[in-house]
Amino acid sequence: MNKENVMLAIDKMIDAMENQKEFLTELDNVIGDGDHGINMARGFGEINKKRDILAAMDVADMIKNVGMILVATVGGASGPLYGTAFMKAGTFLKGKEELSFDDFLEAFQYAIEGVMARGKAVEGEKTMLDAMLPAKRAMETEWQLTQDEKKSVEAGLTAAKEGVEYTKTIIATKGRASYLGERSIGHQDPGATSFTFLLEAIASQM
Repeated sequence: MNKENVMLAIDKMIDAMENQKEFLTELDNVIGDGDHGINMARGFGEINKKRDILAAMDVADMIKNVGMILVATVGGASGPLYGTAFMKAGTFLKGKEELSFDDFLEAFQYAIEGVMARGKAVEGEKTMLDAMLPAKRAMETEWQLTQDEKKSVEAGLTAAKEGVEYTKTIIATKGRASYLGERSIGHQDPGATSFTFLLEAIASQM
């Protein structure tokens, strides 16, 4: 991906968070604070306001600055988690003008590690990691088999969607949803869902 593709993927993320704002908020109303969609749309709206500044940056700074904006403008747990993910990925990519798919996978690993450290969470706790980690594994597997970027991201997207479905079957043990205990079963995690929409935006540019 060159920096134009990265910017277009960010544009798609902006659109997705605005278009899915009400749906994400509805999900969060059931098991969280009821503000996930509103917060994500606000954060990506701020990214949109700075689009021209971001577009002039190299890939690494573009991604890193997206993270900084999210930390500064998205409320709740989502801002620090998504912000850290983008900042860690951007820091890893420092000095790169373009992203090979191997770069993308490595940056994604840094993003995951950032989320795990910031959220003190692991897979299976009904968080965004339940979509992120299966997506990463599926992309790596497909990439090793086919060396096809589009197929690899599509495999990751399928795995992320399956991860979202999986979150309906488990008890939340992190965040506000954990207060519900077994009553959180049957409801999908808003963070895993919003991550899947963001991955869809990336897939559109592969």
